[in-house]
Amino acid sequence: MARFVTVSDPADPRLADYVRLRDVNLRKSLEAEHGLFVAEGEKVIRRALGTGYPARSFLMARRWVEPLADVLERTDAPVYVADDATVEAIAGFPVHRGALASMRRLPLPAVDDLLTGARRVLVLEDLVDHANVGSIFRCAAALGVDAVVLSPRCADPLYRRSVKVSMGAVFAIPYARMTSWHDGLSVLRAAGFTLLALTPDQSAVPLDKALATGPEHRADRVALMLGSEGDGLSSRWLDEADQPVCIPMSAAAMDNGVDSLNVVAAAAIACHALMR
Repeated sequence: MARFVTVSDPADPRLADYVRLRDVNLRKSLEAEHGLFVAEGEKVIRRALGTGYPARSFLMARRWVEPLADVLERTDAPVYVADDATVEAIAGFPVHRGALASMRRLPLPAVDDLLTGARRVLVLEDLVDHANVGSIFRCAAALGVDAVVLSPRCADPLYRRSVKVSMGAVFAIPYARMTSWHDGLSVLRAAGFTLLALTPDQSAVPLDKALATGPEHRADRVALMLGSEGDGLSSRWLDEADQPVCIPMSAAAMDNGVDSLNVVAAAAIACHALMR
């Protein structure tokens, strides 16, 4: 059974896990040091707990105690209860979803362990926007992708913004982070994956066509590579791919200067094609 503690001082040291949630640099340092992340909202908290992340503590307005009663009765983590003004002063913004939970991170698998048994994976190179990473995880989870591999510089999927945008989908799909960008793709190649590099270059093979070969030629294991928000995939990763692929654009749109999709829209279309 949870321990309920009423708090009113935003400087209370017991609430340090929740301080200035929009300060990215502070949160990176604090969360890495203490091995935690913050889940926001009832649905996300339930999903985090349901996939095995242990709770360190909870912080919520009193009106959220009853909706989360079944969760709270199964934990011995402290539940800090405060008024809205206090929660806002701690977090640094109005927490409209009312409930926050500090969760303990679990160890990430090595990339080669993650790939065991996987057939369709996404590989993200240097996506630094947390909302984009969370949205891509949501696409991948919803469409049945087996796993996601991150380059070393990718944004943290468990950062509060990523978790919130994904609606907790970051908990539903396994992922791992490469230890090296320079030769990171070699692990996927050694595991037997065909590497497809998604590019806006319309001279590349259309993705549907690349995936529509006959059964005797179809790759058993495919890794679809997505590049950063601005520059796309690096020249090194493009060179290392087995094949560059594109999502064909409308000719009329191209004539009007619309020659690409943003990375989240491209990921959604690509995941659908990958899993057909």
